[in-house]
Amino acid sequence: MTARTAAPVDDEGREVGVPGSVRRVVSIVPSLTEALEATAPGIVVGATDWCTHPGDLGAERIRGTKNPDVERIVALAPDLVVANQEENRLPDLDALRAAGLPVYVTDIRDVDGGLASLGRLLDACGLGEPGWLREARELWADVEPASPRRRAVVPIWRRPWMAVGSDTFTGAVLERIGIDNALAGSPERYPRIDPAALPEHDLVVLPDEPYLFTADDGPEAFDAPSALVSGRLLTWYGPSLVEAARELPAALGTR
Repeated sequence: MTARTAAPVDDEGREVGVPGSVRRVVSIVPSLTEALEATAPGIVVGATDWCTHPGDLGAERIRGTKNPDVERIVALAPDLVVANQEENRLPDLDALRAAGLPVYVTDIRDVDGGLASLGRLLDACGLGEPGWLREARELWADVEPASPRRRAVVPIWRRPWMAVGSDTFTGAVLERIGIDNALAGSPERYPRIDPAALPEHDLVVLPDEPYLFTADDGPEAFDAPSALVSGRLLTWYGPSLVEAARELPAALGTR
């Protein structure tokens, strides 16, 4: 644990009344659960049903990111609740604050910003910089984008078809390795799409979450070559960024 000299300020500019010693955290974001547990095992006492990493997480489950059980979270008496601007709903966060719990909200939209945000969160918890965060910074600093660059569509759902649009962490990750999102100019972050009427692209990136695309379910709908990848490497931030820097360029043919 490291000492703080001032009250932490979260990514939305709110001063958060974190106690001097943070020992009990409820995380309503899978990525943040993994980041905290990888840094201080046992610190997370409450987590969502979607918090799958680490695999031996013993925290009490408090439903999902969009429908957390506020009463159960309050009953866990955490020192801090950690959330994310995109993944969690403001009414739930306001209800937790009204119950007297300090809530720290992250806002992560690109790789470098994500690494910085994670560092601030861990500092707010009184934790030092972990090895995985240093390694992630070093690996991403050395990532060389593909040349020539590729242009991809990234579906995330079917029935109806939806894909990654503008201003997303996924799009930023792909951009860093030399893959431009063909739908980056969409007015929506996750627009509906017609596979037969897409902008020019030479790659379709099919993750296994939130929709589980497989070799038999997804590639057949598109004319361009497809690549099946772990959704965690595209959408999670935390220790997964180490794996993403090492594995995504090879998986998507950029090196």
